[in-house]
Amino acid sequence: MKTIVKKSILIVVFAVGLFAAGTIFYASKSPCFRSAEKKVGILSSQQAAEKAMNYINQNLLQKGVTASLGDVVEENGLYKFHLKMGEREFASYVTKDGKILFPEEGINLESAPAPAQGEETDISKSDKPDVKLFVMSYCPYGLQAQKMFLPVYNLLKNKTTMGVYFVDYAMHEKKEIDENLNQYCIQKNEKEKYSNYLSCFVASGDSEKCLSQANVDKIKLSSCISETDAKYKIYSNYNDKSTWQNGQFPKFDVNTDLNTQYGVQGSPTIVINDKIVNISPRSSEKFKEVVCGAFNFQPEECSQTLSNDATSVGIGEGSGSSSGGGCGQ
Repeated sequence: MKTIVKKSILIVVFAVGLFAAGTIFYASKSPCFRSAEKKVGILSSQQAAEKAMNYINQNLLQKGVTASLGDVVEENGLYKFHLKMGEREFASYVTKDGKILFPEEGINLESAPAPAQGEETDISKSDKPDVKLFVMSYCPYGLQAQKMFLPVYNLLKNKTTMGVYFVDYAMHEKKEIDENLNQYCIQKNEKEKYSNYLSCFVASGDSEKCLSQANVDKIKLSSCISETDAKYKIYSNYNDKSTWQNGQFPKFDVNTDLNTQYGVQGSPTIVINDKIVNISPRSSEKFKEVVCGAFNFQPEECSQTLSNDATSVGIGEGSGSSSGGGCGQ
């Protein structure tokens, strides 16, 4: 399910919810459990679903986005409810006491899982691999992917075609459009300064400081931003909500053709030699291995070892533990 829910929260909730679901399902088979239900604060299906919806709207959705409650049913000892966002409808579950929420349809343990999409083995090889990372510049997981990307970029930029591109809509207010334009124009006009700029930005989130630190030509940058805005009507579209995608997200059309070509729907999306691939864990070493696997003949740089630690989510330095998640519809 592709949602605009903040994935970092949902991953934790999902894991806890799965455990709770199993516990409640088996416990619900016991007569002792059924007789005790009234003693432990069991809510009606409507009450539990409404409590879950209030939490989702107040804590999990992006600013300005509201979900509404659809049908509610009891299923396997839990309440299953449908939440609606625009024309889309998704199923989630909540425990009967209204204390634990977890999203998406349950996993059927009696059926085989669908094959994973975008495995590394699907990547074709070439003499000079083409590597594209699509992000939203303020998406926490896009920032994580950029931190993963940077050491590999610095190692292999002369042996590959590597760059950061942008999802064709924004989810993190005007600051994301501003920053997308910064990064787009630095890569376009002063690519040799992009790595220094991006290394500073993913650590501090301070664009002005990073522009100065990387010695970016601000006159050239301002001119590029103005030209790009005029060409793609970025700020006029931002100010005209009738143009927003699904009425919720301002368009950012700079890389729309590539978004369409590769089926990009969220941040981060990694494309290597025209194939979307998943990197797990999101460490620089794992990313390097996948990129190096796309060479017909690996260069000597591929023998170097980078960090095996997953990079941290969001702005800031250090490592993290999350190797999944993203921002998207």
